[in-house]
Amino acid sequence: MTMRARWASLLLLLLAAAGTASADDAQAILQQVDRNLAPDSYEMYRKLINLEPDGTRKEFVLYTAKKGRDSMLGLFLDPPADAGRTTLRLGDNMWLYIPDVGKPIRITSLQSVVGGIFNNSDLMRLEFSTEYDAESVDDRGETLLLSLKAKTGAVAYDRLKMTVDKTTILPVTIEAYAASGLLIKTLRYKDIKDFGNGIRRPSVMETDSPLHAGYKAVMLFANIRDRDFDDEVFTLNYMARAKELR
Repeated sequence: MTMRARWASLLLLLLAAAGTASADDAQAILQQVDRNLAPDSYEMYRKLINLEPDGTRKEFVLYTAKKGRDSMLGLFLDPPADAGRTTLRLGDNMWLYIPDVGKPIRITSLQSVVGGIFNNSDLMRLEFSTEYDAESVDDRGETLLLSLKAKTGAVAYDRLKMTVDKTTILPVTIEAYAASGLLIKTLRYKDIKDFGNGIRRPSVMETDSPLHAGYKAVMLFANIRDRDFDDEVFTLNYMARAKELR
């Protein structure tokens, strides 16, 4: 039995014994979801695909580096017109570096540097337990439903409803809501893949939104692996040099 399977079995025993789960139990599950999705510090490649109702399709390829709970750097590799653009997130703060501009520009979580349905929060997500408090967990048979509340107003979504597979402790779907209760989008995690070194997680994330009928976006994950980075990598001055990481 793998460590993840043992953790899942222990979780189910605790929930059964307690009858009801506390907010602390919910937060522990959320933290385990984070660890199952990726190591604490890592590098990965992603392809983003925006699909429009008329069949228009636009693709982006990014290299991403993350360190700890609050630092993430992204480098655009393709298409050629966007190659060299770099994004940086430090806590709730986000920047975009465009080579022709020559200096970082502040951006917000609700904007999108790629257009389409994925916003900057989706593209530069740190860890769910960094941005959200888990308020409750409900047993739904083969899945658990986590109710999450944003820790600050800087987070793109006020609340999330995350459906978690009990066996893998990985997300299946996430519904994202505004403070008004309006459903903004639904994220669907698919095609679990073994990336090696104990990383076994969905390789595809799809999203659609009732606010953008007919539009869809897909994120494909590849080559996720542990890597340590110097703190210098996650600074404004390093954004122009991000290509040195590859």
